[in-house]
Amino acid sequence: MTYTPYAPAGPPGSITKAERSLAPDIARGGMLLFIALANVPIHLWGMGLDQYNHNTGQSAADHVALFIEQLVIADRSRPMFAILYGFGIAVMASRMFARGMDAKAVRKVLRRRSWWLIAFGFLHAVFLFYGDILAPYGATGLIALFFVHLSDKALKRWMWGSAAYFILVGLPFLAISYTESAAPPSFGDLPPYLDQMLMGASASIVVMLVSVFLAMFLPLVALGMRVQRAGWIDHPEEHLPQLKKVFATGMAVNVLSALPVALIAIGAWEPSKNLWVGASALTLLGGMYAGLGYICGFALLAHRLRGFGRRGVPGALAAVGERSLTSYLLQSIIMAPLLTAWGFGLGEDMGYLAAFGVAFATWLFTILVAVLLDRAGKRGPFEVLLRRLTYGPKRS
Repeated sequence: MTYTPYAPAGPPGSITKAERSLAPDIARGGMLLFIALANVPIHLWGMGLDQYNHNTGQSAADHVALFIEQLVIADRSRPMFAILYGFGIAVMASRMFARGMDAKAVRKVLRRRSWWLIAFGFLHAVFLFYGDILAPYGATGLIALFFVHLSDKALKRWMWGSAAYFILVGLPFLAISYTESAAPPSFGDLPPYLDQMLMGASASIVVMLVSVFLAMFLPLVALGMRVQRAGWIDHPEEHLPQLKKVFATGMAVNVLSALPVALIAIGAWEPSKNLWVGASALTLLGGMYAGLGYICGFALLAHRLRGFGRRGVPGALAAVGERSLTSYLLQSIIMAPLLTAWGFGLGEDMGYLAAFGVAFATWLFTILVAVLLDRAGKRGPFEVLLRRLTYGPKRS
């Protein structure tokens, strides 16, 4: 039995502003702050690392900032991104199915979009930031596109099956990798930017392959597809008890699962290597549920602020969320040249607190850009480009 949802008439994949739900865009807008905060330490340089891969020479204020980031932010943005990515795939597929496209045609469109995301991500990794996440999600999308026509029961089986595989195979591998040396890889005595390009190219390919083999994001993408079908984010007013329950339990799991690594980060606990691996596995596993909890929290926030519509603070968050691809890439366009050794080098010996300040300021700037584009009635430039490449010139 296949999944055949309803959607209003219009061009395949086309979503007008009036048709967009507020909650998913607010969730994406908030997620982008998490991404900025999680990524900015990677741009820092010039400092040594302690035995747990944290920068040395930090002040007390830096330790407090790092503790908070490790407790509630670290390893939460990727699960949020994966769930919302799956949600987006399901929205696109449901609209195309409802317009009479068969499963083969829908998969063709999604396959093209996934390959272009991989291309975007690879270029992002090469020229700006080797920690890119677009390419791994694009690669995961090449698998997830086969889920779009499945019944709810079949999709649920794939979600739990891939989750079990990840927990048994992928989670131990990732936890161990977290405890290995975090010194940036290097290709030797090369000019800094050439080194970045080679490092970014190799990292993008490796991370793509590893993410697919370990099913790092597949269960969360499938979860996002199920969340879309259930209407939790599109229609939060119909699911308030469930949203409140998942948000409350998600935040509890969030803190409890991340507390060990947060204590390690500030030197309050110095575990053995095996316990460190266990703590890393715990925060990775807890982060998967915490990511869903955060998304439910943003859905509740959207419901609470529904009277504002797309105005004020919710409107600003929604504007950046509506242009999430442009906003994500803009973060790297700002932070990488500003902080890295191959750019202006301002990240040399920078403490965690200052770095998080730079990340927050960058996020605020992306909101400003998104709001200005929104008032001008324009999509983000990278959204326009991706749509043109996916659907052709008439769909841009």
